[in-house]
Amino acid sequence: MTQSLPVHYSLLPVSPEAHVFEVSLTVTHPAKNGQVFFLPTWIPGSYMIREFSKHIINLSASSAGKPVEVRQLAKNRWQAAPVKGDLTLSYQVYAYDLSVRGAYLDGERGFFNGTSVFLAAEGYENDVCSVDIHAPEGKSYADWKVATSLPAADVKKKSGFGRYQASCYDELIDHPVELGDFQKVSFKACGVPHDFVVSGRFQGDLKRLAEDTRKICEYQIEMFGKPAPFDHYVFMLFVGKDVYGGLEHRASTALVANRDDLPAAGVAEISDGYLKLLGLISHEYFHSWNVKRMKPAAFAPYDLNQEGHTRLLWAFEGITSYYDDLALVRSGLIDEKRYLGLLAETITGVQRGAGRLKQTLEQSSFEAWTKYYRQDENSPNSIVSYYTKGSLAALALDLLIRRDSEGKQSLDDVMRALWAKWLADGKGLEEDEWEKIAIETTGLKLKPFFDLALRSTQELPLAELLQSQGVELKFEAGQGASDRGGVVDAFAGKPAPLSLGAKTVADASGVKLTQVFDGGAAQKAGLSGGDVVVALDRLRAHDLDKQLARYAAGDKVKLHAFRRDELLTLELTLQAADADTCRLKLQPQGGKWIAGR
Repeated sequence: MTQSLPVHYSLLPVSPEAHVFEVSLTVTHPAKNGQVFFLPTWIPGSYMIREFSKHIINLSASSAGKPVEVRQLAKNRWQAAPVKGDLTLSYQVYAYDLSVRGAYLDGERGFFNGTSVFLAAEGYENDVCSVDIHAPEGKSYADWKVATSLPAADVKKKSGFGRYQASCYDELIDHPVELGDFQKVSFKACGVPHDFVVSGRFQGDLKRLAEDTRKICEYQIEMFGKPAPFDHYVFMLFVGKDVYGGLEHRASTALVANRDDLPAAGVAEISDGYLKLLGLISHEYFHSWNVKRMKPAAFAPYDLNQEGHTRLLWAFEGITSYYDDLALVRSGLIDEKRYLGLLAETITGVQRGAGRLKQTLEQSSFEAWTKYYRQDENSPNSIVSYYTKGSLAALALDLLIRRDSEGKQSLDDVMRALWAKWLADGKGLEEDEWEKIAIETTGLKLKPFFDLALRSTQELPLAELLQSQGVELKFEAGQGASDRGGVVDAFAGKPAPLSLGAKTVADASGVKLTQVFDGGAAQKAGLSGGDVVVALDRLRAHDLDKQLARYAAGDKVKLHAFRRDELLTLELTLQAADADTCRLKLQPQGGKWIAGR
């Protein structure tokens, strides 16, 4: 292979057992005053400063075979001394982050995002660059392959190892790479080739996974209008235990999920775990339009050295969260009733957090960097999610448009108008532009709704709007911690059980409170998140729901708990559970909007 581009990278999984990638970066015409290099501090789609540079090891530079001095300028910036001729920067990256946001390497697989492994050469961010991806050495890696949507320049047909090319640094870091002896299934959606790569240890029906995913992809492509905004797409899924998440990219997505969520061979129905996986797939794929291309002006271009604040994350994450489950219905994978069950759970989740009464959706979007992505035990009391409440705002907006236009328009029309605008100018949306386009597209007076939904903490008019579509909503007291709401044939009106007003997990010493909710019995008694309840009325605490069932609202019980290593003795006045659990009842001929009618 010959090197002719101004910037060229080489990446080798040099030590899988030590989780180390070796990277080199050659600049053919370095800056005369000394070339500066930097590594991003965050990755697009995950709005938190993550300090990827902390994993850089043994950074050095050379030119014409001789060492070159390198000086660190900041936590993620370095400058090499001036040289004549090519300059090569060499370094290692410690890669042991199993999430979709970083880099990972062991003896079974490798994965990386460019933001974790590729330093940028300052001044060359807009230049074409290339990267050689090498296979690790040794017989145990003979079956390893490469999966990526990064454009290939000169690669081995069977394994995919070799040279790849990107039009600029932004493109280079927007194509994650999977390495290993993974399994792959392929399909076409609206004529576009798609690969689904699965790594990890599992048993599952990948043909079923591919077919169901194809239906989702075709619905979304057709919703926005052919052609798709890419000519090849790659799903990269790692399956393990107790993992979940996804991150969107321009022509691929990285996913992690529980191995048991994969569809089992010969099982026709969709399990709850598989449904969750399909929803994740749908969510990340929808981002191909809504945030990877259509995006806030604050992200055009991304400044990867510092936070990029916007009040529009509700539109890009919340609306995507609305459509991810809708796509499962409209592509024929689930029916309206099961969709309503998912919707009821989302409504319940938002209703149970007092943060919805303290933080607006615009504030939630703007403060994502410091609040949503840095949650603690008090977060349910202080913040609201722009994902979940954002999805409910999208639902309310969709139903409002359908009602006030007498069924002639919907949120779909707004999304297509936004897409047409992006196709025409390729520009990001200014902070007030999303609302303006929605009003212009529909011709409706939507400003009062936006003021209420986005800039106030008032409750969304969901009951009224759902009723207009033949769905009745009521809030009842939940019947235990596992009751997250759902679809009913009739509202039961069961008596409210007792509630501690806290989220709990089992602990070796008793029951640990992970979150304590505003106004609940636990908070009023003086308990806090992190406390471990060890006894109720001098009996060991083990199953609080079962133990509390023997009391009545207003009863006082003596409670013992540990806060760190200190024993607390408190008196708890029991309370009835709040009516915060959503029940939805589908009326005859109701819910037609769910299927897009």
